[in-house]
Amino acid sequence: MRGRYSLAVYLTGATIARTGDELSGPALLLLGMSVDGSAATGSALLAGLTISAAAGGPLLGALLDRSPQPGRLLAWALLAYAGGLGAVLALVELPAAIAVAVAVGLLNPALAGGWTAQLPNVRGTTPLARASTLDAMTFTAASLAGPGLAGLVAAYAGAPAAVAVAITLVAAAFPAAWSLPVAEAKPVTPIRRQLADGFTVLFRNRALLRATATSTVSFVGIGVAVVCYPLLGAQRLGNPGFGALLLTVLAAASLVANGALTRRPPPPDGTVLASTVLLGASFLLAATAHDAVTLLAAAVLAGFAEGPQLSALFAIRHRETPARVRAQVFTTAASVKITGLAAGAAAAGPLSALSVTTALSAAAGCQLLAAATYVLVRARTPSPARAA
Repeated sequence: MRGRYSLAVYLTGATIARTGDELSGPALLLLGMSVDGSAATGSALLAGLTISAAAGGPLLGALLDRSPQPGRLLAWALLAYAGGLGAVLALVELPAAIAVAVAVGLLNPALAGGWTAQLPNVRGTTPLARASTLDAMTFTAASLAGPGLAGLVAAYAGAPAAVAVAITLVAAAFPAAWSLPVAEAKPVTPIRRQLADGFTVLFRNRALLRATATSTVSFVGIGVAVVCYPLLGAQRLGNPGFGALLLTVLAAASLVANGALTRRPPPPDGTVLASTVLLGASFLLAATAHDAVTLLAAAVLAGFAEGPQLSALFAIRHRETPARVRAQVFTTAASVKITGLAAGAAAAGPLSALSVTTALSAAAGCQLLAAATYVLVRARTPSPARAA
């Protein structure tokens, strides 16, 4: 089975599912706004979708690790995610729709860490570092296509149609997930023990803990910056749409950077630190910029940092995590990062009310704090993860 399942199939399925995921957030935001014209309604639906990820990640990952056919479990999770989005679309009462969005959010880590945990079983002869970079590029491609597609469909066919497209894309990845290779036989352990083992690996392995803690703090700052870019467009370029364009430039630069590093990925541990510092510099540049050229340069700089940071994180997790808890570590780390991003986006509101410069300076400060976290959490000498 492993010989017949190609890395190209994996990357295609992951890209489709993650594009649907990236599309679903903005689509729900637009859907909520279309109900009563209030941004609060849309943000409530979006918050509901993201807030529960931290709770769902560890359990979902532990179940994937225990399953002899993780691809089928992942496929059902994708179908349930798509069905949950459909339920949100069908519901009229807002409290019920938000409750369903919270329940759907529990499955969100499946679209991130759940896929990536299967990468060592499908990479074939491709070096793991290169496969990790290609996998990270699927996230970037999805973040580039998803929000733009949501806005385009909503503009011409309405917000419900945008949600429907997200549902279709997530469901379309079902065959690629279903046909993932069967896992090697593992000792059966109680679910509580399985969860405890995963958390033990995540918190006791210093290299893994350092990368996870650093990226989580970094993503708080990224969450602040994502909210600030449309404000930059409105205040300094005269149109919030130009701010959305800056986010597109950031994603494109991220894709280019990872594409350039595919053949010879740099050492991942140092890349996490360097990319975090570079993100801080880009946010400071954006905070002080007042012309289009400088703002574009700041967005490109941020993309050159964000893409390699994600690739390096994947490489470290694959290197340090034993196969028996790999999915749990990936989904837990993904859920924590989603929570960090949501926290940053929430903090951006009151910070940007003071000024967009203040908010972006805070985003840069988060990167400085992330770099300090990297330095303070000393890692042991990296060692390849054991298969058992």
